[in-house]
Amino acid sequence: MPSQTVIAQTLILAFRIAFVWAGGIFLAVAIRALLPDHFGLGFHYHDQAFVVSFNRLGFWTCIWAAVTVTILVVIRAMLADFGAVATQ
Repeated sequence: MPSQTVIAQTLILAFRIAFVWAGGIFLAVAIRALLPDHFGLGFHYHDQAFVVSFNRLGFWTCIWAAVTVTILVVIRAMLADFGAVATQ
């Protein structure tokens, strides 16, 4: 495998991040469209109930996953700039 330049690696990582974001948003929209609002997790405390719907859980899970991947890639790029990570 030939070694890649830093700009090539950056572009590949940018496309991976874009695919994760697109997939997460697509999955979140699909979950929101398929599940009704009243399905979800119920938390009960004494005589009160709090329901978190599955479509909101799915949406925020997908967003959190995309943000996590973005943060990890940015940290990796910063470490590579400082010479702590080999860039192949």
